Amino acid sequence: MITEAFDNKTEELIKVSRSKDLIHVDACILTFSHEIFKYVLGNYECKKIGNFYSSNGAKSVYEFEYENRHFAFYMSCISAPLCVGEIESSPSVFNTDKFIMFGGAGCLNKEIARGKVMVPTEAYRDEGTSYHYAKATDYITIKNSEIVAKFMEKSALPYIKGKTWTTDAFFRETKGNFEKRKADGCISVEMEAAAVQAVCDFRGWNAYIFFTSGDLLDASEWTMRQKQNQKKNTQHDSGHFEIALELARFVTGDLLGD
Repeated sequence: MITEAFDNKTEELIKVSRSKDLIHVDACILTFSHEIFKYVLGNYECKKIGNFYSSNGAKSVYEFEYENRHFAFYMSCISAPLCVGEIESSPSVFNTDKFIMFGGAGCLNKEIARGKVMVPTEAYRDEGTSYHYAKATDYITIKNSEIVAKFMEKSALPYIKGKTWTTDAFFRETKGNFEKRKADGCISVEMEAAAVQAVCDFRGWNAYIFFTSGDLLDASEWTMRQKQNQKKNTQHDSGHFEIALELARFVTGDLLGD
């Protein structure tokens, strides 16, 4: 049973190859958007510092400086196992204990304004990866949600806190499961949060997570809530990277923001 998969008593068979000359960065920012990825490379002085490797090929990892801090940056794979696999691989390229994750998420409540930031407080574990990093529970607590919310308030950014539903089967987001999760207090649905929190808990790292509402599930028919080729207020909005960047500066400053 997947609920019995957590094993912290025996040794891992596959281990990350840790570099002897690790580059220390204050935090790592990861994006899922190819548009934001191109925006960052085109607007910041990014230096390639290494690769993540898989059978799909090499994925470049970059570093840049901002406000006297150094940040790693890369475009993450989508889905819990792949996203976590790259976070686990980070010590082969750089050293940090802080990961900023942001991206679009499906919205489970039509009362939430499109484009508003959603700060997850707990994640429903409807995927498999997290069960290998934490004992079985329905939800995992997003430990740094209050810090992220504090940053949003300090920055005067409109946001809402609530639970999120992490699933690795987006074509199987059924009406029945949607109703259960919404009744449970979930305001968003995505593919990585529960697993990212679980791996960070297990490794002693920190995850700082926020989403922006994209497609709407709380409707008679599924809707993307965006116009053709629209980027603003979607997961491809470069402004969301700027929020993530300031959040990274906030959590790496003295007393959480200097």
